[in-house]
Amino acid sequence: MPENPTESFGSSQGADPESARFFWTGGPVELAERTWFASEFSGVTAFETDEGIVLVDSGLATLAGPIAQRLRSVTSAPIHTAIFTHGHVDHAYGLHEFLAPGQDPPRVIAHAAMPERFARYERTAAHNAAVNARQFGGAVDSELTVAFSAPSIVPDTLYDDDLILEVGGVTFELHHALGETDDHTWVHCPDRGVLCPGDLVIWGVPNCGNPQKVQRYPWGWAAALRAMVAKQPRTLAPGHGGPIVDDPAKIRRLLTETAELLEAIVERTLAALNDGSPPHVDIVHAVEIPTSDSPWLQPGYDEGEFIVRNVIRHFGGWYTGRPSELKPASRDAVASEIAELAGGASALLDRADALSAVGDLRLASHLADYALEAAPGDPDVQQRVAALYDLRAESETSLMATNLFRSAASYARAGRPYA
Repeated sequence: MPENPTESFGSSQGADPESARFFWTGGPVELAERTWFASEFSGVTAFETDEGIVLVDSGLATLAGPIAQRLRSVTSAPIHTAIFTHGHVDHAYGLHEFLAPGQDPPRVIAHAAMPERFARYERTAAHNAAVNARQFGGAVDSELTVAFSAPSIVPDTLYDDDLILEVGGVTFELHHALGETDDHTWVHCPDRGVLCPGDLVIWGVPNCGNPQKVQRYPWGWAAALRAMVAKQPRTLAPGHGGPIVDDPAKIRRLLTETAELLEAIVERTLAALNDGSPPHVDIVHAVEIPTSDSPWLQPGYDEGEFIVRNVIRHFGGWYTGRPSELKPASRDAVASEIAELAGGASALLDRADALSAVGDLRLASHLADYALEAAPGDPDVQQRVAALYDLRAESETSLMATNLFRSAASYARAGRPYA
């Protein structure tokens, strides 16, 4: 993740949520009495009470300062309690920016699975740096300024399933959900009619398929959205994107449509899996992904095909169903053999270019991979493969696919046949 993700995604300051979607930047927006929302890549909600502020999420460490300044323009109350909806670096790492000079850390509440997440980050820091360089930068080398370890202020109050708390006469309901993460919390403040779903709402197709990250849970995500509908919130303050204020009908529609999308993908994937357990790639092509005109269901960040993959991963294991891939030969050995049969890496790329010319970038990419794996040190092969993946990146809509194909082009230019 770059130091300032808004530079990569483009500024949306002042844009309405339906046009900015995932990338909304702005605030403070008054959500209810003594309640405000501000966002800089990710959103933060401040509930002022008679005992101080209950803060839901805290932003990315490098972007929390601007969010705090926006919120401090409307309230100077101290932070009494912070709630982390989940342990991602853009939600749980910026709390220090909201504290007054010399203030002791406030109570910090999170789900009981969060400490294990931070421990995993420390064990896989270099891995996370590499995958985020690809996901957010479309690059080989990482420009991360985020240290993948625990945040400077960690949770001191953990819960398992549900937690009801009262601060300054205001009630907050915390509910655990398996969704984007295994440590996710959504927060409902019934006294003010405000719902804080964290990243269970991001103004786009749910980030439930992320190709490089750990297991996501679309079935739990959908169940949580249904439970939110039952709360009948008047206002929604999402993990990404802009808020919806005093429009319960729109909120109900957003939550319901998103649940329906996830439920349909899960059921269709399981139906394909149950039809003789075919190879995974065949399941991906067999599942029809629902489409929608609603602004909150556009594939701007993640996309439905990747969610299918996550369902397969959870229910189907790692074996893809192709016998040769159970105990495969090395990729470079396979590529060299195919290139030999085709007449060389250049011949493979000639065919890839022909396929690309008629719009079959999927098949062309397979041949390009083999060409680069067979001749990674050939400058002409490097440039031709890079050009194909640049073209493929331009044809995608989701940030995930776009940047992974951009990174593939960067890897090809570096003579590295994987991304």
